[in-house]
Amino acid sequence: MESLAVALQPYKDTVGLSAAVITVLQFFSGVFVVNDIRRKGSSEGFSAGPFLGGAVFSLLNVQFGQMLQDDAMIKVNLIGLGLNVVYVCAFYWYTLGPAKNKVWGQIGLAGAIAAGLLAYVQYEDPKVVEFRFGMILTVILLILVGMPLLGLGEILKNKSTEGLPFPIILSGSFVSLAWLLYGVILRSNFLVAQNVIALVLGLVQLSLFVIFPSKPSSSTKKATKSDKKTN
Repeated sequence: MESLAVALQPYKDTVGLSAAVITVLQFFSGVFVVNDIRRKGSSEGFSAGPFLGGAVFSLLNVQFGQMLQDDAMIKVNLIGLGLNVVYVCAFYWYTLGPAKNKVWGQIGLAGAIAAGLLAYVQYEDPKVVEFRFGMILTVILLILVGMPLLGLGEILKNKSTEGLPFPIILSGSFVSLAWLLYGVILRSNFLVAQNVIALVLGLVQLSLFVIFPSKPSSSTKKATKSDKKTN
C-alpha cells in the first residue's frame, strides 16, 4: 500500500475533491425515495432507517474527520448530515397517525447511539481512540451497506432483483472506490478497510443485477402464486 500511496500523493487534492463530489451526489439519491413517498402520499411501506443511519454515520464521520484533521471528510459529511436530516423530516411529515410515535422512537434511538459514541470519543485514551472509533465506524458501515442483502433469500426465490435500489448501489460503489483511494493516500488503515468492505458488498449486490432480471419472469410469478395458494 505504501508504494501506491506515494504514487498517488501528488493527486491527493484531486482524489479528495472527486471523492467529496461523488459522495455529495450519492447523498441526493435519497431525493428519489422521498419523491416516491410524496407521490404515494404516505411513508407506509418505507423505512426511515436508511435516512437515520445516514445521519448518524455522517455525524460520526465528521468526528473522525476531525481526528484525521481532514477538511474534505468533514465538509462532505456535514452536507450528508444536513441532507439526511431533511429526509427524516420529510419522512415524518408523510407519516400518518400512530406511526409517528414509532418514528420518534427511532429518532430517539439514533440520537442516543450518536450521543453515546461521541461521548465515548471524549473520554477514551487519545492513543487508542482513533483505532477503536475507526472499528466502530467500520461495523456501522458494514451494516448500512449490507442492509439490502437481508432480502437475498427473496431475490433467490423470485430470481429477480426487483426491490434492490440499483442507482444507490451503483453510486455507492463509486463512492467506496473513491474513498478507498483517498484512504490509501492518507495511509489510513480504517478508511481503506471500511471502503474495501463497502466496495466488495456493492460489487456482490451489482453482480445480482447481472445474474437476475429486474422483474420476475411470468413463470416465477405463477410459481409464487401457486405456493401462496398451497399454503
